Amino acid sequence: MVRIKICGITNIEDALLAADLGADALGFIFYPPSPRSVAPDAAKAIIAQLPPFVTTVGVFVDEDAATVKELAAQVGLDWLQFHGRETPEYCRGLGRRLIKVFRIRDEDSLADLAAYRRVVQALLLDTYKKGQVGGTGETFNWDLARQARKYGPIILAGGLTPENVAQAIATAQPQAVDVASGVEAAPGKKDPEKLRAFIEAIKRI
Repeated sequence: MVRIKICGITNIEDALLAADLGADALGFIFYPPSPRSVAPDAAKAIIAQLPPFVTTVGVFVDEDAATVKELAAQVGLDWLQFHGRETPEYCRGLGRRLIKVFRIRDEDSLADLAAYRRVVQALLLDTYKKGQVGGTGETFNWDLARQARKYGPIILAGGLTPENVAQAIATAQPQAVDVASGVEAAPGKKDPEKLRAFIEAIKRI
């Protein structure tokens, strides 16, 4: 079964609905420029109300390592996800389960993945768009994601929707998928029907 991560959670209603529908992980964005960012206290309050066995992921962009560690402990994060220029050395010093994000434009974009083999526990592939660190709502060539599997477990992101996620999984063969804008009514607010349709499309595979 492909694992499902719902990212950009900002409120308890969306969090509980995603969990109830069968999401394996919820992502909380701690990057103020993002329209889906959430305050640490708000994230902590949401996480405290989640049912057992729902994994929590904190999303960061070029944040100071000490700040990341402090916030992860304060909020109660299970995983850390990095969207910036974090080096393998930076990642090794955090002592937590890690996801490193790579923005994919073409086959040359895969070259950087090798340095993170056995450093992080998963590699998230998102679509390259100049000036954006994520949340583009656009797809990339899913064949490249399948090629990337040799570097470690792959999480597929970028423009996934209820309509295309089954084909994306069939082509890329990832261990997990990650969605934010594809199941939203507005940035930071999920659309219940889109969320339900997205998760059901995966469960039917």
